[in-house]
Amino acid sequence: MDFQTTLPPTRAAMVDPDFPCSLVISIPLPTYRLASSALRALQVDAELSSLVRRSFSLVSLTENDAEAVQAAADAHLPIGEAPNGTSDGDTSLEEKTVLRTEYKATTNRMLRVSVNGFFESMGVVLGVMQELDVDVLAEERKLDA
Repeated sequence: MDFQTTLPPTRAAMVDPDFPCSLVISIPLPTYRLASSALRALQVDAELSSLVRRSFSLVSLTENDAEAVQAAADAHLPIGEAPNGTSDGDTSLEEKTVLRTEYKATTNRMLRVSVNGFFESMGVVLGVMQELDVDVLAEERKLDA
């Protein structure tokens, strides 16, 4: 049996034939300073394989994304789907609080391995922020109150 996936024309035009597997991960953080610190901490490590490409950017939350994040926080639930940020030219730096990571890989396996490594590194970065950063501690106190 031969299975084939057909993408809508707009999506199919965007797929890089050399790197057909892709994923975008958007992680909202409390402040621009924390988001830019996470970006700088993560981007120093290059991808180990030439079969994977990764890029980082900081974007702002859209109104719908902000509502979803707030609803999840209010319900103390994990966010089901990472919010998509916008890269508006009119957005001030302070509004760019979402770390957006774009992955492209030659195979789903290579994508999975790279993304697993990213989440391990992101866990370390967030753990350090939680333990050592004053802004994160203040944000936690607001949530606990």
